[in-house]
Amino acid sequence: MARLRFPAAAPTLTGFALTGLALAALSGFSAPARAEGLSSYGTPGLIDMPAATAAPDGTLAWTSSFLGGHTRNTLQFQITPRLSGVFRYSILRGYFDTPEADLYDRSFDLHYVFRTESPRFPALAVGLRDFGGTGVFGAEYLVATKQFLDNRLALSGGIGWGRLGSYHGFRNPLAVLGDRFETRPGLTSLSETGRVSFDRFFRGEAALFGGLSYQVNDRLRLAVEYSSDAYRREVSSMGFAHRSAVNLGLSWQASEALTLTAAVIGGAQLGLGFSYQLDPRAPRAPGGREGAVPPLLPRAEIAALGWPAGDTGASRNRLASALTREGLRLESYAEDGARARIVLANPRYRAAPQALGRAVRAMANSLPAGIGRFEITLTAQGMPTTRASFRRADLHQLEHAWDGSWQSFARAQITDAPARLAPDPGVYPALDWSLLPYLRTALFDPDSPLRADVGLAASASYRLAPGLSVETLIRQKAFGTLDQSSRISNSIQHHVRSDAPLYDKLSGPQLVQLSADYLVRPGGDLYGRVSAGYFEQMFAGVSGEILWYPQGSRLALGAELNHVAQRDPAARLGLIDYHVTTGHASAYYDFGDSYRGQLDLGRYLAGDWGGTLTLAREFDNGFRVAAFFTLTDISFDDFGEGSFDKGISLTIPLDWLTGEPSRRGFAQTIRPIQRDGGARVAIAHRLYDEVRGTNAQTLSDQWGKFWR
Repeated sequence: MARLRFPAAAPTLTGFALTGLALAALSGFSAPARAEGLSSYGTPGLIDMPAATAAPDGTLAWTSSFLGGHTRNTLQFQITPRLSGVFRYSILRGYFDTPEADLYDRSFDLHYVFRTESPRFPALAVGLRDFGGTGVFGAEYLVATKQFLDNRLALSGGIGWGRLGSYHGFRNPLAVLGDRFETRPGLTSLSETGRVSFDRFFRGEAALFGGLSYQVNDRLRLAVEYSSDAYRREVSSMGFAHRSAVNLGLSWQASEALTLTAAVIGGAQLGLGFSYQLDPRAPRAPGGREGAVPPLLPRAEIAALGWPAGDTGASRNRLASALTREGLRLESYAEDGARARIVLANPRYRAAPQALGRAVRAMANSLPAGIGRFEITLTAQGMPTTRASFRRADLHQLEHAWDGSWQSFARAQITDAPARLAPDPGVYPALDWSLLPYLRTALFDPDSPLRADVGLAASASYRLAPGLSVETLIRQKAFGTLDQSSRISNSIQHHVRSDAPLYDKLSGPQLVQLSADYLVRPGGDLYGRVSAGYFEQMFAGVSGEILWYPQGSRLALGAELNHVAQRDPAARLGLIDYHVTTGHASAYYDFGDSYRGQLDLGRYLAGDWGGTLTLAREFDNGFRVAAFFTLTDISFDDFGEGSFDKGISLTIPLDWLTGEPSRRGFAQTIRPIQRDGGARVAIAHRLYDEVRGTNAQTLSDQWGKFWR
């Protein structure tokens, strides 16, 4: 009788489990998505084999599985209702016959359901597994799935290539299209990883796989599959026992979002795992935890207070106090007959319509009854961006209307604001500062899945005049492991990023940023920025940018030019003898339905020329998932491991987590490896991100917050 082998505990297992459970904890208070059937690879499937299913649109899922020396950790995102993408970080113990025998592998998958299920026909899906990594898990497949018995029973079957064609393989049916499909090129060396090997797709022997799953009740799901994966390398090098092509598994729905799994793989190997799925569109506190909006006082009641028209000082003081209670800042106030004009700074609300809605209520309750129109100029770092004008009578008429949100937007006048009122006395200069704990992480690098530093960060912003400010950020590490990276860069390019670990070895307080920024309006639909100083941990210099972004436009165009010097990793303020001029022309486009794109063409920090394409899905609540890649004139061989720069990024707004109004958030970029090609200097206050939130197009998308 075959004896089951249990997954070996790995030193990094705890770190990965904590990472996954942290994701669960962060979102455990939100309304989660119900976890769908995910395979041990984190993609829609049975146990190991894929299925022609999809997760709910827009959902994120974290999957960890532990199996005989394998630790697979997968972040999956349902990009569209039919297309899902995966980033996977795997640890394979004893994979190499060398002293450093373990493989820390990074890979990407795509899964596309090109035909949905109908009463008569199954769903059909095609997939690429590990198409941009080492190829250790490299496979392609075509699979069909049909559901029966009120969707409790699902049957799947398909054909696979690569790793999914390794058990009882046969001649590739696609060979009828040409001899090139007969042979599959071997795995690349680690120095050639990261390339998309089109010459391997659907090549070589193929094999059949299939299986079924049965939903016993709301919690228990059973699965059995015939696997076409022979686990050849695991058997030959890792002591993996593979005695049967039949895999057995069960999953237990511990909650709406958390699923626990167990399986017997290859007839002898026990696998364990879990998956956690969440819906970014469902925040922790769907209704929000901001204070209730003050009710609009009847205009007759305001008139009875006897506030005289023309007493701008008293009106300004009342309004400033009311706006302060809402977390807003009044920078300018003026009266022009029956019109009141203000310049508003919004440091609190992520959605600008919410700030507008609270501001006009404050104006209606604080200004004399004779004022019939309110005009608000929104700002970004003191630079005017957008002007919104409202009739006082419309506010009272629409406050309780069933379609008041849409009607208020239709009646508002949203225009460009190339100029602003002069600031009121005492507004400038002003100092904002904070002292907060910080957490910096380096995730999923080639040597360790998780490194992190914890400490205190002191930040300050000194506002000198509208659009002009000086900012600084100083960090003091308390403890952490970012300085423990032993990887020495072998890049033949100048080490503009690959020496980043050296900058984490400096002890004592670290000056991360000390820069001056001036944001200005050169003309209608135009925005400008000039910056100088220490921009980031590795570079200092000067920067200029201009952006064309008409109100209500989905398209924006920009250009940026920088001249920077690299900072000395052994000195706090010193520079080394490396200077470079970089710059990019950029196009930004809002495709609608939460999809955005960005194309940057120009020169990068290593002196290379090329372009970066970023595709993102950003929901109205600010939760953002993006993927990017950069190709430059540095060849894949000269780039080194990874071949070209690529990765994914997550942005989680703080108000999504807490329900409290905030413009802060958490951002994390995950790269398979950080090299020197395609690197850009990090600069605060790039214009598109500064002004997009107040553009008429974004205001329209988020106007539902106006009455909140």
